[in-house]
Amino acid sequence: MSSGAAQSDAHPLSALIGGVRGALESILPPLAFVTTYVALGGDSEEALTWAIAAAVVLALGFAAWRLAERKRPTRVLGSLLVVALGAYIAARTGSAAAFFWPRVLLNVLSALAFAVANVFRWPLLGVIIGPIVGTGMKWRKDPDLLRAYSRASWLWVLLNLVRAAVLFPLIEANALWGLAASGAFFYLLVLATVFASWAIIKKSLPEGHPGIRQPRITRSDM
Repeated sequence: MSSGAAQSDAHPLSALIGGVRGALESILPPLAFVTTYVALGGDSEEALTWAIAAAVVLALGFAAWRLAERKRPTRVLGSLLVVALGAYIAARTGSAAAFFWPRVLLNVLSALAFAVANVFRWPLLGVIIGPIVGTGMKWRKDPDLLRAYSRASWLWVLLNLVRAAVLFPLIEANALWGLAASGAFFYLLVLATVFASWAIIKKSLPEGHPGIRQPRITRSDM
């Protein structure tokens, strides 16, 4: 009962924040990469190699942590892929700032995915939250929930575009400490987006609606 109760008592959008681990995963990799590179003098192949090693070790550590808790392997592999691509690009170009290009690409693709999913009436916020709260995809049969998730999902389009827009000029300017701080800044943006999403969802649901844990299936869909 404890695990199920704990999950049901948790805030429905808490999984999108990631808690302490989510903060660490956002903040530590870019910070460790840049700090290692600068601490070793920078502008050298050896410094870049050690910086890449620091980022890869952290990524593997977080991956092992998730796998030990039997988290979804897709998220683990995604995080490792971003680090691996960044390491490859940085090693090939000899540029520490280039390590962050895959993060720009990931945010652009994420924004596109959220937007396209909304157009096809499959808002990704609902796809993510539905299984977390135990309703699966039943929310799609509730016009009110479908509309609420769609409206809130546009915030995630904006979030990803903002992150890409912040990273791009920092990379171009080789602003390594700005890139190091980007993880913490983006985590704060995620927090703000989660709270704003929840506010939009609640405001979009009509008075008397039982909430996201209890989709109201219309008679035509029964």
